[in-house]
Amino acid sequence: MARQQKQSARASAARVIAEVVQKKHSLNAVLNTTLPLLPENERSLCQQLCYGVLRWHPQLDAISQQLLSKSLKAKDADIAALLLCGLYQLRELRIPSHAAISETVNATKTLGKQWAKGLINASLRNYQRQQEEIDNKLQQTDSARYAHPDWLIESFKQDWPDSWQAILNASNKQPPMMLRVNQQKGTRQDYLSRLVEAEIPANEVSVTAEGILLEKPCDVYQLPGFTEGDVSVQDGAAQQVANLLDLKSGLRILDACAAPGGKTCHILEHAPNNEVIALDIAANRLLQIEQNTERLNLNATLIASDAADIDKWWDGTHFDRILIDAPCSGTGVIRRHPDIKLLRRADDIDSLAEQQAHLLNTLWPLLKADGLLVYTTCSALKQENELQINHFLQQHPEAEEIEAATAPAQRRPFGYQRLPGDDDLDGFYYACLRHR
Repeated sequence: MARQQKQSARASAARVIAEVVQKKHSLNAVLNTTLPLLPENERSLCQQLCYGVLRWHPQLDAISQQLLSKSLKAKDADIAALLLCGLYQLRELRIPSHAAISETVNATKTLGKQWAKGLINASLRNYQRQQEEIDNKLQQTDSARYAHPDWLIESFKQDWPDSWQAILNASNKQPPMMLRVNQQKGTRQDYLSRLVEAEIPANEVSVTAEGILLEKPCDVYQLPGFTEGDVSVQDGAAQQVANLLDLKSGLRILDACAAPGGKTCHILEHAPNNEVIALDIAANRLLQIEQNTERLNLNATLIASDAADIDKWWDGTHFDRILIDAPCSGTGVIRRHPDIKLLRRADDIDSLAEQQAHLLNTLWPLLKADGLLVYTTCSALKQENELQINHFLQQHPEAEEIEAATAPAQRRPFGYQRLPGDDDLDGFYYACLRHR
C-alpha cells in the first residue's frame, strides 16, 4: 500500500523534472519509466506538468528565485521542481487555484518531505498576491521573458536578427499533432473522410502531399487504420525530406541516422521496391524502426552501427541516394522537446558541427557518380546548416548543390531553412548535393 501512495501526478512530475534538471536525463527516457507506474487517471496530468514546466523552466525558475529567501539544497531538487509545478498550474492551467495549491502542498507528503508543506503553501500564495510585480520583473531579462537560456537567445539573435523573437515564441507553443497518410494504402482525401466519420476534426497540411493536421492531439490508437499501417505520426517539416531524394524504383538507398524510422518508412512508402539500408548507432533505437516497418508492411535492412565507421557495415556497393538526417542541437524542435533548453549547452554546437562534418566527409565517397545526397537537421542554427554545407562544398569540388523541384522552405545561400513555427511546422534544414 505504501508503494501505491507514492504514485501521484504532481509528486511524480516533481521527481521527473528534478531528474532532468539535476541529472541531465532526457524527458522522454524518464517519462517512459515513470508513467507506467502511475494510475491511468494520473498519467495525463503528470505528462502535462513535465512538459509545461520544462517548456517554461527559465521563466518559472526566475519566479521561484523571487519567492524563496534562499535556494533549496541539491538534495531537495524534487521540492524545487514541485514549486515550479505549482507555479505552472497557477499560470497556465485551468485547474482552480485553490485546488492547484492544496494538491501541490499535499504532494510534499507523497515525496516524504512534509517539512516543505509550509514553504510550498506560502510561496504559491505569495505568488498570487505579488503576481503583477513579479511578472513585471520577468521583463527585465530575456531569459525570463522568453523562457530560453541566454546562450540560445544570443545564437538566434546573431543568426536571425529579424526573426529571433518569433522563433522563441514559436518554440514555447505546444506542438500540433500531424499525420502522414501511407500512399500505398490510400489518398489523403480518403483518409480525411475517414477522420470525419471517426469525429476527429482535421485539415490538410498545405505544404505536404500526404500531411494532415489534427485540430486536437489524440491517442494514435483512436486513428482509423493506425495499427494496419494506413497512417503515421510525423511533422510536416520532416515529411518534405522524402520528396528531395528524387525517388524512383530500382535505387539503393542509405538512411544513415535512421531511428525512429519515420523518414525510412516514408521513403519506402514512395517506392517500396527500393533497397533501403537503415543505420543507427543505438541498437535499441532500431527496434522502433522495426516496429514501424512491420506495422506499415515495409522492408528495410536494419543495421546497428556508427554510420561513420564504414569498415564495420559497408559491403562496398555504392548508393544511388544517401540521406544524412544528422545528429544536431534540436533547436528547431524545442516545442516538441522542451528539455533541450536544459540539456543543451553552447559548447555542444561546435562538437555537433564536427560530428556532422565527419559524417558528410565519410559517407560522401559511398555515393555513385550522379547520385544524390540529402543532408537534413532539425536545427535552426546556421553553424549546423548552411555554414556546414558551404564548408563541405569548398572541400569537395566534385559536389554541387542542386535546387529542389519544389522548395521545402526558405531558400538560403546554401540549402533551405524552415524556422520554428513557419507554416506551423517544426524548424528544419535541407540541402541537396549531387555527385557530378
